[in-house]
Amino acid sequence: MKIEIEPVAICRSPYKQKFAIPRQPRLVPAAVGRLELQGECNNPDLLRGLEQFDTLWLIFAFHENLAQGWKPTVRPPRLGGNTRVGVFATRATFRPNGLGLSAVKLKGIGQHKGQHYIEVEGIDLLDGTPIYDIKPYIPYSDALPDASGGFAQEAPPSMTMEASPQGSAALTRAEALCPGFTELASQVLAQDPRPGYKREEGERIYGVQLHQFDLRWQVKGGRNLVVDVVPVESS
Repeated sequence: MKIEIEPVAICRSPYKQKFAIPRQPRLVPAAVGRLELQGECNNPDLLRGLEQFDTLWLIFAFHENLAQGWKPTVRPPRLGGNTRVGVFATRATFRPNGLGLSAVKLKGIGQHKGQHYIEVEGIDLLDGTPIYDIKPYIPYSDALPDASGGFAQEAPPSMTMEASPQGSAALTRAEALCPGFTELASQVLAQDPRPGYKREEGERIYGVQLHQFDLRWQVKGGRNLVVDVVPVESS
């Protein structure tokens, strides 16, 4: 049976590119997003009582991957990016129906000029992600501390962030325009967003857009070194 569904909300996120988005939710608490309710769902009645919960489940689509299709096996980063397992044994973004599931912290509920929204933190969603359902997290049922996590039982190690003189000055400028940017950058880089199969160190400069800035860094001695933060020109 096929069903047609429409987004109930659109996520506004600091992540403007797929690269560097954390691989799981809540790993980057500084990543705050806004879920803007859409169409008939842009109605405060749908949000009545939601403030009683502090964590929400989001069902969403990996919308930028849908056109590329999917394969029955994938190479998860936690296995070094070279070992293939079945897609249902992973949270890979290339899936038969392209759906994702994230548990995020509820930060607030509001409206601006008739646009009702939910503010959440710890998101792992690309800017513009369509949200197909929002459900409250129920601790007595949803929390399973004794569950086995397979090859992803333990959280991956985190990396520290430092900055070159130029990078430090650039972070200060970005922070003045976008408060919290430095913390967001530190938490994003702590997850080591490089592909699991390609984590060489050296002079290579990586880059990712967060908010309206292009964050540029190198990896040396197992640490992230920010070399610059450049404003992204609006098109």
